[in-house]
Amino acid sequence: MIICLGPVGSGKTLLLRSLKNSGSIDNTTTAVSTTGTDIFSIKIDEKKYQIREIGGCMAPLWPKYFGGVKKVIYVVDVSNLCQISAACVLLYTVLVNPVLKNVPILLVLTKMDVSYRQMRNEALLMLQMKRLQKELRQKIEITEYSAITEEGRKEILNWITKKVA
Repeated sequence: MIICLGPVGSGKTLLLRSLKNSGSIDNTTTAVSTTGTDIFSIKIDEKKYQIREIGGCMAPLWPKYFGGVKKVIYVVDVSNLCQISAACVLLYTVLVNPVLKNVPILLVLTKMDVSYRQMRNEALLMLQMKRLQKELRQKIEITEYSAITEEGRKEILNWITKKVA
């Protein structure tokens, strides 16, 4: 199972909807914050992948869902720098969980269509990604994504299909 985590309002639902149905998201699309969990079935090259989205408001319960997880998609809204510190704390709680010590993690920087390049750099700096990538056992890959333009979609689908070592 792949799980998708991130703070409230980070764009998890729109990301997964967009991955499931290309072209289904536009400037008028809205999503309600997930208050529980939702399972998305995404078909890639005739194979189905199950991704469980766990709402940001359920962060204290996230560890209950870590058993059997093969990959983690962690979503951060780079257009909301005020939320980055909360995203950092939540990400660190995921990274230090012993159940996930060998699980690959994809850090998805969302809402790139409404942010500017410097916000992305500030977000990575605040998350201390360079240091984390050196010190952690987990392999953390970083990609940017816009549900509206679908920039980064191919990279995420490739990561989903990549075999876990």
